[in-house]
Amino acid sequence: MNLKQLSAHLGLSQTTVSRALNGYPEVSETTRKRVMEAADKHNYRPNTRAKGLATGRAMAIGHVIPLSAQHEMMNPVFADFIAGAGESYSEAGYDMLLSLVADADQERAYREMAAKRNVDGLVVHAAKMRDARILLLQNTGLPFAVHGRASEITTPYNWLDVNNKSAFERATNFLLDLGHRRICLVNGQESMDFAHRRRKGYEAALAARGVEIDPALMFADEMTEIYGYDTVQRTRSLADPPTAYLASSIITAFGVRRAIEESGLKMGRDISVITHDDDLSYMRNGADVPVFTATRSSVREAGGGPGQPPGFQNQNPRAPPQTEPFLAEVTVGRPTRPPPHTVV
Repeated sequence: MNLKQLSAHLGLSQTTVSRALNGYPEVSETTRKRVMEAADKHNYRPNTRAKGLATGRAMAIGHVIPLSAQHEMMNPVFADFIAGAGESYSEAGYDMLLSLVADADQERAYREMAAKRNVDGLVVHAAKMRDARILLLQNTGLPFAVHGRASEITTPYNWLDVNNKSAFERATNFLLDLGHRRICLVNGQESMDFAHRRRKGYEAALAARGVEIDPALMFADEMTEIYGYDTVQRTRSLADPPTAYLASSIITAFGVRRAIEESGLKMGRDISVITHDDDLSYMRNGADVPVFTATRSSVREAGGGPGQPPGFQNQNPRAPPQTEPFLAEVTVGRPTRPPPHTVV
């Protein structure tokens, strides 16, 4: 059923029906309710382009993805975020515009979106410490929100982020409480803000307990399975090898687990492991009992947070930016126990 047919069915003008569907205040609540019920009954969905023309909005939220990070398109963390965002946009009647560009063309892509106004706002992914994209967007006037934060940018902006420092401080303290003193950090790339904050949490916990911070136990790289595997292989040859590993991603933790098992050791009995980001739709951390102890945050829920379409369309430039930090949960699994021959 199209707008013309729905209008004829209701005995109302197309203008009245359109205004009722788009929330115009001059339409009475009785009429609005009647139109909405009929639209729902007959499965009517307004044409997004036409709705945009009627409201003066693009009815779309943009995401610019650099090709240098295109592996993220296959990363379940990114997939969960996009799924959560897509659900949020769909409920609000918005489309998602994904733009894949060469890394060097990101600035051009953002400027073109701002000039064309083919989106009502943008979501910035994978924030770096001093992210040039944030500074650029602040100058374009196009509303945006960041999934994450940029520690070296002091001017205010909209963001949503897990408290990464707190999460890794808690995880490190958990292992310290069990008696571990040789804890290996298997972090993400520390040019990224989240990884920088996680290292700070790890270091803060060790320092507070008087445990020496050993650079030989601190690693940072792209969070792949083979990276986790190689890190264990490298550290097992140390004179005083780690008794526990703290990984920034469940993908990396799978590599850690594989290397431990191939070494003839048992995860939990011989070596403890804690991971982050285990609440993924396509990569569950066990069924009834978690395989890994984890600092958990829902990436899918985060996807529905920073880029809510109503926040973009009603954004008041004089209003303070919206910021939303949230704490990660700690989920206890099987492979976290005191180190061998230790009494706590």
